[in-house]
Amino acid sequence: DFLCISLVNGFIQLRYNLGDKTVILQTFQKVHANGNTWHSLKAGRAGNEGYLDLDGINITQKASPGMNALDTHTDFFVGGVSSLNLVNAMAVENEPTSFTGCIREIVINNRELKLTVTDPKDGANVGDCDGTVCGYTVCKNNGTCQVENSGFSCSCPQEWIGSTCEQSIHCSQNRCGSQALCIPQPTSFSYTCVCALGWSGKYCDSKIKFFIAKFVGNSYIKYTDPYYGKRDLQHSRISLNFTTNQTEGLIVWMGKSEDEDNDFLAIGLANGTLKVVINVGERISVPLIHSKYSTCCDERWHFVTVVQNQTCIKVYLDEELILFEDIDPQRKYTALNYGGICYFGGFEIGRKVNIVTTGLFQKAFVGKIKDVVLFQDSKKIQLMKAEGYNIYNGNYGN
Repeated sequence: DFLCISLVNGFIQLRYNLGDKTVILQTFQKVHANGNTWHSLKAGRAGNEGYLDLDGINITQKASPGMNALDTHTDFFVGGVSSLNLVNAMAVENEPTSFTGCIREIVINNRELKLTVTDPKDGANVGDCDGTVCGYTVCKNNGTCQVENSGFSCSCPQEWIGSTCEQSIHCSQNRCGSQALCIPQPTSFSYTCVCALGWSGKYCDSKIKFFIAKFVGNSYIKYTDPYYGKRDLQHSRISLNFTTNQTEGLIVWMGKSEDEDNDFLAIGLANGTLKVVINVGERISVPLIHSKYSTCCDERWHFVTVVQNQTCIKVYLDEELILFEDIDPQRKYTALNYGGICYFGGFEIGRKVNIVTTGLFQKAFVGKIKDVVLFQDSKKIQLMKAEGYNIYNGNYGN
């Protein structure tokens, strides 16, 4: 499998092969080689339907029957490759040659790649395209960069300060405590503090402990499984107790959630019923929804267990088997490679649940979670020792 974007005789070409045939899309307009104009390029595929957009002019290749997932398992190359032998003969029109020019703002599946010295895995013969100390987006939040004898300086918009316009004026004198995040509130000329796990209070200055985690809608816990390397990923299991009065919400997401090809197992609520989605390969995620009337949103504690035995999925709610399905009788992919990462309640601040889950779940969880057990472990997960924000002590009261 491959996906390749290249410049051919002045035209932009997108080529991809999902295992059965090569699809080729080419722009109508040429890119003029004057070296002074930046062009905006968007390209990709949904299933085997491809699209290519150059400066707002779109070309779409309608889907046809066939494979619909890209399975590369290779490094991602920008501008060239370490060896021309790595280039599939069908990925380019002529002999492969490296790109000469400037590239910036590479966004893959809504995540921008940092084209710096330290972030890429490897590279060679790449220089600064801007040619000045200002570079690109050195000044944040629409600040304007000026070259100075000693380096550069940023002229900041009205509500931002700092050497690179990185700090809101509303947070410049903030009292947010240990590891807390300051969130500016421009309309009220103020700010709010989002507390790190284990802290609470208006300014996150009160230390707390809890065994029950309370989520308020912009909360999350990210747990890294220390035993991931020793797990038998063909036989996964997670169980927990939850309570809520909401009809929508992501309770847990087992998976790295970095891009669309990551395996995952997700549990949440949709339209007031329990919804479980699992993907063990090729983004074939089959939503399993408890069709009966559910009392998941009645503010009572409910016990849910999801068991994955290769491609067979069992879901128990309050110790009753409510779902049992073989999501792939062909047994093409049988392991849940979740990367040792479990998210509870939602994702990092600023990452919206409906976007990260591509619409599988609509909102972050509002309610309480306790007694989380992975696989057949004898001990419960200590949520207090994970990473997270905006988690309250749910041990008492509401």
